[in-house]
Amino acid sequence: MSEPKEPRKQFHHVGLRALDEQSSEFHVPPSKCWVTNPNHHPQQIEYLRYASDSPISEEFKNSIHIAYEVDELEPHLEGKEVILQPFDVGDPPFATVAFTKEHGLFTEYMKFKPGRKWFDE
Repeated sequence: MSEPKEPRKQFHHVGLRALDEQSSEFHVPPSKCWVTNPNHHPQQIEYLRYASDSPISEEFKNSIHIAYEVDELEPHLEGKEVILQPFDVGDPPFATVAFTKEHGLFTEYMKFKPGRKWFDE
């Protein structure tokens, strides 16, 4: 009998906290932060700058996260510690994302809308 097939996940970016305003930031209202487009960074880095009243934990803000593009969120969330439940990003939304904590690392799963890749793409 064959092993069940792992759901697809493809590396998308690494997220790092920024304390200063970055050029070309985009606002993410649910997390009260601003993010840069990792597709415009040579190492696929997304910088995140948080508002003082952001609901995001200090542990998360001060940690890196790794992000994956996936076809469906649910298989990647099952049985894991979900830190941020799925929410839409962008207006109009370009993706639905969720964050987990796995093996001590914050992980973002991103399901993109057809034909969309970021706020400005």
